[in-house]
Amino acid sequence: MKATLIIIQNQADHEAAKALVGKLMKSNEAVDRARMVAQARLIEAYERARWPRKAPPLPDLLTYLVEQHGLTRADLVPLLGTASRVSQVMSGKRELSMTMVKRLRERFHIPADLLISASGSVAA
Repeated sequence: MKATLIIIQNQADHEAAKALVGKLMKSNEAVDRARMVAQARLIEAYERARWPRKAPPLPDLLTYLVEQHGLTRADLVPLLGTASRVSQVMSGKRELSMTMVKRLRERFHIPADLLISASGSVAA
């Protein structure tokens, strides 16, 4: 299939690019697979620029991580310091320190910038 990549500058280009990926997916030719991957990357770049993802609020993020890992709030004490500090962080009354960010990042294997954006800022 002869197809050129679509540079996405507006919503119409975005729709056309998605349609092109759909057509390229049906092809068995290696060159079309390469075009499909390249076009999908252009779509992803456009969507990230147009609709940036926002980190969830820190209490929501931590609640999700605790649930997904089968933990309790008490399991956060070694990461955040004290039960009181866990309570303050989980209620949104306390920012994370860099030490807390490091410990959470290492424990949950998530990017530090996700924790920092969810927190809004980091205490010194």
